[in-house]
Amino acid sequence: MRVVTLNLNGIRSAARKGFYPWFYAQRADLVCLQEVKAHESDLEPIMLAPKGYAGFFSLAEKKGYSGVGLYSRRKPDEVIRGFGVREFDAEGRYLEARFGALSVVNVYLPSGSSGPHRQASKYRFLAAFLPQLRKLTARGREVILCGDWNIAHKEIDLKNWRSNQKNSGFLPEERAWLTRVFDELGFVDVFRRINQKPEQYTWWSNRGQAWAKNVGWRIDYQIATPGIAQTAQRESIYKRKRFSDHAPLAIDYEWTLR
Repeated sequence: MRVVTLNLNGIRSAARKGFYPWFYAQRADLVCLQEVKAHESDLEPIMLAPKGYAGFFSLAEKKGYSGVGLYSRRKPDEVIRGFGVREFDAEGRYLEARFGALSVVNVYLPSGSSGPHRQASKYRFLAAFLPQLRKLTARGREVILCGDWNIAHKEIDLKNWRSNQKNSGFLPEERAWLTRVFDELGFVDVFRRINQKPEQYTWWSNRGQAWAKNVGWRIDYQIATPGIAQTAQRESIYKRKRFSDHAPLAIDYEWTLR
């Protein structure tokens, strides 16, 4: 089972940059998309449901903002949009698809980089989302959480960690929260389970020559319950072509989607 996650930074922009030919070539079972930045009426048929896939979305009320989507080869048993918190459900930040005993969750955490008001919103999200993660683990289901978490967990996960310790995305409080997700709730950072190498990044600033010099951050994750995390076989961050300021993260699991 191949699972891909990518922050598109606008689905229409990514489509113009060749995202869909690449998408078809992956033959993925599940593709989680963040920052769709569109309303459903803006989406072309291929964007709504590429051939051979079912498409599901939780889109923001605000035009051209946020929003998540999921493409699946197999139709889910159930799809849940939002996690019951009005502020964030209105921004299209959570989408859960259930397949038998497996839940695949697509989540887009707020960024706090545009100012203190957005960092405050991010902290509210973290406070509200931890109970949701507890609910997911309490059900006894296997869970894969895909998405842009807007937090680099450890020093290995961003190039310039020393100069970013007071910046959103690498603040001690954010990192401590993510540590709780792993150590307290028992989730696994699937990429790091397979690949412990440095300089493995999924996002690069558009400023300076961040992409050319690989001055990046690893803020896009597949985070899973231990059972399915142990079945992960291969990981890849695709960087040959750019569809966004993020790179797609793909992980192959020894798992049959039912």
